Amino acid sequence: MNPLLINGSAGIPLTIIAKQDFEQWLSKQATSLQNWLEATQFSAKGLSLIPDSDGQISQVIYVTDKPDAYWVCGDIINQLPANKYLLSASDAQCRVAAFSWALGAYKFDRYKKNDKQYPQLVIDNPDIVASTLQLVRSVSIVRDLVNTPAADMMPQHLAEVMQQLADEFGGKVQQIVGDDLLKQNYPTIHMVGRASDNLPRLIDLTWGDENAPKVTLVGKGVCFDSGGLDLKPGSGMRLMKKDMGGAAHVIGLAHQIMAAKLPVRLRVLVPAVENAVSANAFRPGDVIKTRKGLTVEIDNTDAEGRLVLCDALAEASNDRPDLLIDFATLTGAMRVALGTELPGFFSNDDTVAAEITAAGLKVEDPVWRMPLYKPYYDLTGSDIADLANCGKTPFGGAITAALYLEAFVDEGISWSHFDIMAWNNRALPGRPIGGEAFGLRAVFEYLQQRFAS
Repeated sequence: MNPLLINGSAGIPLTIIAKQDFEQWLSKQATSLQNWLEATQFSAKGLSLIPDSDGQISQVIYVTDKPDAYWVCGDIINQLPANKYLLSASDAQCRVAAFSWALGAYKFDRYKKNDKQYPQLVIDNPDIVASTLQLVRSVSIVRDLVNTPAADMMPQHLAEVMQQLADEFGGKVQQIVGDDLLKQNYPTIHMVGRASDNLPRLIDLTWGDENAPKVTLVGKGVCFDSGGLDLKPGSGMRLMKKDMGGAAHVIGLAHQIMAAKLPVRLRVLVPAVENAVSANAFRPGDVIKTRKGLTVEIDNTDAEGRLVLCDALAEASNDRPDLLIDFATLTGAMRVALGTELPGFFSNDDTVAAEITAAGLKVEDPVWRMPLYKPYYDLTGSDIADLANCGKTPFGGAITAALYLEAFVDEGISWSHFDIMAWNNRALPGRPIGGEAFGLRAVFEYLQQRFAS
């Protein structure tokens, strides 16, 4: 496939016009162009391809309500014939147009060939082209990982992806696999993954100057979730290849951090398992002693994500990072609260929470802070253990899950937890049905503002 974005100064002119400015723009155009738009009954909305005297496309106009919106070009790349189109606009508009243009062509084509020839967007700014392609690749990494069927995206495959990233950017990956998890005191990761032939593991990627500020990312890597012995119904299991969406997010975010060379000491922890059913599967009523030393009673084997995360968060706390962020496809309760397209997050740091929220609004990647309402912590209690892995009521389920996780983060560490869908249920411009990155751009924008400015 030809590159979707090109640095240069030659191509068919593409002009993006705000709808409220269209009449003023039109009044300044040649009579022949005005006649063409009138003859084609152009409604001052969407695309118009304007020919020259030879019948070739001389220019393209695109009229939209919001020319500076991040997804402004998410559809038009699929509407234009293959050619080179030169966008002349402000740097800010070029940046958002280029981003949505490139992601508008996204197709998951690992199993179904895509021979379509896409038009190319030409921008006369090499920095915008390069940085946009980095960001597009980060989002595409998330989408590709989530879209890949579980048979081809098990713990060992996640480890391969992380190793490839480390090799590309000069990082380092270590793994603790199978029964070694017990020897090195990661009992809950082992417990959840032990029923699968695909060995559970903790994948640990590090990169950057050891003396730089420490940023640690933790991602839920449940590569397929059957529900365990508390087996999901078929409808609930159908999309569980996406239950490693948290891992996909931190891998995609790690790519963006390393590609942008942020001055941080990055650590990425992915507890990767398959929650399968076998004779040695963990059971409702079992009690496990976690890495942190807290005991947890298993109320439901389908609440496995917080189990693998709690050992990883305990390990992440050992380094006392300046910033600890986890991503997880954790609860249906969050989807009930906010729907599937608005990711909720929790934070014990008011300043970080406010700045991430503001960063998300700036780059049109909105995130919504949810409350760590301390009185609900009692709902995670157990009669025979320190905690249960499910709340005593379905109400406030996203909050009780977050409070459970917070118990494994040491005091004084700035921690934020994203509970995400990782999937588009409907097609929107630049966002096809399937795997999706939610909150990635918001968090990266925040990290860039905090550490690179």
